[in-house]
Parts: sequence; C-alpha cells; structure tokens
Amino acid sequence: MLDREWPQESELVVCTVQNVKDFVAFVSLDEYGGRQGLIPISEIATGWIKYIRDHIREGQKIVCKVLNVDRTRGHIDLSLKDVNEHQRREKIREWKNESKAQKWLGFVAEQTGEPAAALENEIFSKYGAFYPVFEDLVIDSETTLKKLNLSRKVAETLLHVAQENVKVPKVEVTGHLYLTSTLPDGISVIKKALKSAEPKIAGVDIEILYLGAPTYRIKVTAPDYKKAEKAIEKAANAAIAVMEKSGGEGKLVKKPKSGKSQ
Repeated sequence: MLDREWPQESELVVCTVQNVKDFVAFVSLDEYGGRQGLIPISEIATGWIKYIRDHIREGQKIVCKVLNVDRTRGHIDLSLKDVNEHQRREKIREWKNESKAQKWLGFVAEQTGEPAAALENEIFSKYGAFYPVFEDLVIDSETTLKKLNLSRKVAETLLHVAQENVKVPKVEVTGHLYLTSTLPDGISVIKKALKSAEPKIAGVDIEILYLGAPTYRIKVTAPDYKKAEKAIEKAANAAIAVMEKSGGEGKLVKKPKSGKSQ
C-alpha cells in the first residue's frame, strides 16, 4: 500500500501467523507487503506461558503492536499482549474496510481507464487512507469531490461506487426548544426563529416538530455525536438569537442520547 513500506513504532498492525516455535512466533504483516515480524514468547501473553501454542497458532489472523523497527537489519519486533480486545476489533474493522476500499478503487480505475496507481496516489495524498473518502462521498459528495483532483468521469464513478457500497451509521440527538414572545406579531417572530433553526450543515438533517406552545421538538441526525451536538447547539442558538433580538425568550433542553440508527 502507498507510503506503507515500514510500520511505525507503537502502531497496531494486522498479521498472519506463519511459524510458531517454542519461544517465538513469526508473522507476516498484511498491510506491509507481507514483511516478516517476530513476537518473542514474553510478548505473547501476560503471565507465565507453559505452551506457546496455547495462545497462538499458524494461520491465525492477529493484531499486534509494533515495538521496534530496524530497517537496516529488516527486523520488526511485535507484541500481542499489548493489544486489548477493543483495539483488536477496531483494527480488524479498519483493515477490512481498507481492503474493500482498495478493491473499489481498482473497479473505478478499470471502469474509467484511469491508472489505478494515479487514483490511489491522489486519494492517499489527501486522506492517508482509502475508506474514509468513500464515507465522505456519502456524507458530503460536493465538498469531497472538490477536494480531489479527479476528472468528471472518475468522480461520477467514484461517487456511484460509494453510494452503492457504503452505509454510514447515523446518530440522533433530540431536545425541546422553548420559544416565547409577548409581541402582537409574536407568531411571526417564532416562525422566523424556527426557520433560522434549520441551517444547512453537510451530512446533518434537522427536523423541528411543534408539540404545543411554547414547545418545539428539535431532532438532529448526523454521522456522529460530536457533529450532532454541534449542530443542535448551532440550530438552537440561531433560533434563540432571533427571539432575544425581538424581545422574546428561547431555551434549549437536550434529551439523553438516543443511540445509533441506520
């Protein structure tokens, strides 16, 4: 893979176990062209190990932490015990996504006649990985395509492949927006405030529902909680600013996180 001839120290890497000896295991690094690394028995598992094969076996797919890289000698020392279950799952997920994304790029290159290496170089130079560009294309295609230096044909094919293959998880954040005004035209002021509470934010959907004066339900759907929280604050603040400018009042009361939806 591009710019990935050698791993960095402390990096998590996906490996395939090749050979297990009494006091060491030899593995190949899947993301680095099959470069060989070794795991001493002391880095296989915590505590005393009686039989190394109780913990690792040939053909097994594992995630290791890079302890040391000696490019001159071609040695890569690894640790299996320093990787917890959460890190292992996340790394495997990331690796699988990258493998899929690289295949999708190969398909785009084949369909458009674009050299695969040139396409990979362009995306890797901007993202440092392949899968994130497909996620960004689904979330905000216009901004993503402007970021990339691609021909129209390649851009359209890339977007089509992303929309066909990537389903970005969504999260919801909801709250109650309380808007009050004592002005004779208070209804008009509230309507203006509600309109301002629906700003256009890439990858975010904002829905406002009237529950009964003076309460409005505001629901924000976004790719992650950070973006959702930021969006609901922006929307509510915009509405509250309109109300206060007209002598009215506004307040947002957020509800507990509702979890991910698809």
